[in-house]
Amino acid sequence: MFRLIPNMLTLANLVAGMTAVLLTVDRDPRTAAILVLAGMLLDALDGRAARALRVESAFGEQLDSLCDVVTFGVAPALIMYVVALRGLGVAGILGAIAFVSAGVLRLARFHVVKGNRTEFVGMPITAAGGLLAALALYHEMIALPFMAIFTFSLSYLMVSKSRYPNFKHVGPPTVSLLAIPLIVLFAVCIFIFQRSFIPLFLMVVLAGYGIFGILHDLRAVYRIFGRFFRRVHREL
Repeated sequence: MFRLIPNMLTLANLVAGMTAVLLTVDRDPRTAAILVLAGMLLDALDGRAARALRVESAFGEQLDSLCDVVTFGVAPALIMYVVALRGLGVAGILGAIAFVSAGVLRLARFHVVKGNRTEFVGMPITAAGGLLAALALYHEMIALPFMAIFTFSLSYLMVSKSRYPNFKHVGPPTVSLLAIPLIVLFAVCIFIFQRSFIPLFLMVVLAGYGIFGILHDLRAVYRIFGRFFRRVHREL
């Protein structure tokens, strides 16, 4: 029975994502965006639950990625297209397609490239999809061109070589089992008080996470140019 808990959490994430898609088609993108944010919380739990129960498996890893494509790829792209990007015509369609495609490529690379467990290469699709959904909640406050720029920028960050910290292995995994009731309560609060500060808080946190990778790259570029100019200075 306990072996099913992580996969049940993963499928709950899929349910949130698919419901978000259906609600967007049914002209309720705000609630759909909230469900994507709730899906982030579920996605944060399934892997930790598997490690805590010692039931990690290749099946669960593949299931998680397939569900992530729906919840953090298709759903937020569709939400953003409905609330903003469709006003750009073909460019808006390309933006939505680019986001989903980048998310799929990001997940494929994650399974092929086994790197440092403490960091990700490229912005995780969970963070990118959550940020896009949060931005959609405030689309009335953001100019349409900026929404398109954000969409294409997040698409790029997912397939980039930028380094992002991995918090999935922080702390003992058993804590996640104890935190399940609290996280479920937090998800309910997000859904009920969707016009409160909670979605805005998540958007700010995710935006900061996205900027982290950009700053990491800028620091690397600064070091390269620094070494170049020091070498030129020594030769002179």
